[in-house]
Amino acid sequence: MAIGSFVYQGSPQRVLFGSGTLSCLGEEVQRLGIRSALVVSGREQKSRAGEIARHLGSACRAVFTGAKMHTPVEITDEAMEIVARESIDGIVAVGGGSTTGLGKAIAFRTDLPQVVVPTTYAGSEMTNILGEIVAGSKKTRRDPKILPETVVYDVDLTLTLPAGLSATSGMNAIAHAVEGLYARDGNPILSILAEEGIRVLASALPRIAGNPTDKDAREDALYGACLCGTVLGGTSMALHHKLCHVLGGSFDLPHAETHAVVLPHATAYNASATPGAMTHVAQALAVSDAAGGLFDLAQSTGAPTALRDIGMPGDGLERAADLAIADPYWNPRPLDRTEIRALLDDAWHGRRPDPRKR
Repeated sequence: MAIGSFVYQGSPQRVLFGSGTLSCLGEEVQRLGIRSALVVSGREQKSRAGEIARHLGSACRAVFTGAKMHTPVEITDEAMEIVARESIDGIVAVGGGSTTGLGKAIAFRTDLPQVVVPTTYAGSEMTNILGEIVAGSKKTRRDPKILPETVVYDVDLTLTLPAGLSATSGMNAIAHAVEGLYARDGNPILSILAEEGIRVLASALPRIAGNPTDKDAREDALYGACLCGTVLGGTSMALHHKLCHVLGGSFDLPHAETHAVVLPHATAYNASATPGAMTHVAQALAVSDAAGGLFDLAQSTGAPTALRDIGMPGDGLERAADLAIADPYWNPRPLDRTEIRALLDDAWHGRRPDPRKR
């Protein structure tokens, strides 16, 4: 088999994975030299943030529970006031992608060390990418300061994650791996991680939908999310993430749900230009058609499959198409405005991608 040349840059992150690993949090905070931590979360995780604050004891200086979806800079400004006032020297983030995003935004401004305790399958804790809302649109950036130093995965914390959110955040993670398979800076090492991440999540998510307390399925899903996040951390984003950033940032659509709806259609758009990647995805899903398989997976887990069902106005599709081709991310297939508009129409109606059209 011909491999060819490639570049792979390993992540300097420390990852703790297992059941009951939250008990190691104090040690990890101490290892990073954090003595005055700011614990951050969203409102839904307020009680968990309080639990972690008590667990840290004197190492916790303050708690901020105002994290919001898409990380508006105004929320980061609020948190930064606490950082300055309380002489914070480290961040402990507990929750999903919104909380992780806030911790990253603070770290980008301050270069403070971060410990992330994920409670969903977002996977963003494994990346040096920050997406935030600035003046009504979502902007993304990469920087070494953004990458969390330590991630503590505790399967026990995901056992109460609602089945619906499990499905959508899992599809969000799968999207990272799918795009990593055709990224211009991809490599064989990350491709192995991507296919395994998709395979494990595709197996786990329907089991969670059927039995949300299935601990083995929860463990598989969290492991898959870690792998998929690692892929995104090592590669660049393309059309799928651009569309989701446009829809989330400009139309305030829910982040994970948007990924679940858009992924099959962005995959179908790029299928003809990325046959090797499509083979990997199809193999991971045990299907013949990657895009259709992703749609069926979302549907089988109860995730939404139509943009109109998650708050996208039909009269916003024209603007969304314009924004998608303005300042575009690199993509393996050239962006065609007419076809992007058709893609969005299919996603709005919730049509299953048709391989015959491709």
